[in-house]
Amino acid sequence: MQFFTQIAAFAAAAATLASANSLTFVNQDDTTRTIVFTPNAGLQKLDDVTIQGNDQVKVDIPIGWIGNAYSVSEGAQDVPGMLAEVTFQGWDDKTYFDVSAIVNGNDKDGVKQMYPATQVNSLVKELVSGCTNFPCNTAYYQPDEIQTVSTDEVDLVVTLGNSASDLAAREAEPKLVARHYVLGKLSA
Repeated sequence: MQFFTQIAAFAAAAATLASANSLTFVNQDDTTRTIVFTPNAGLQKLDDVTIQGNDQVKVDIPIGWIGNAYSVSEGAQDVPGMLAEVTFQGWDDKTYFDVSAIVNGNDKDGVKQMYPATQVNSLVKELVSGCTNFPCNTAYYQPDEIQTVSTDEVDLVVTLGNSASDLAAREAEPKLVARHYVLGKLSA
């Protein structure tokens, strides 16, 4: 009996090690999306995942996995958009990640940001790639740009869609006034 208990414990530990990494996708609006994973050559293909609007899903990722993920909104064609790129257990056993706009910089509704899960409640993210509104200076636009973030953490968050709190000032329909009012000249 003790032998079977030890084997069961070993199997559980091995299963945990085989998927010790994760990506938690947080859908910030009411659009249902499918997450499509693309591994680097020779690595395991991961199944697509569907996430309902205003929901989240955690996906276990194999040890040493390198690849990317993008989202496809319900009813839209499967065209890669902003990419959530990641390398788990890369050089120096670190996790490397970035949001890439190289493939389709016009995607404004898919992948937005990536950051370590420990920063999910932080108002200011220290290790973040991507934007709430594109374009920004924390996404990857050109090959060999220095935008890849590294961390010792193996659990990352990927935000999707447009949160109501992410609206830029111009998207919030501000009251616009003529320049002469700004300068204190009340007549034209």
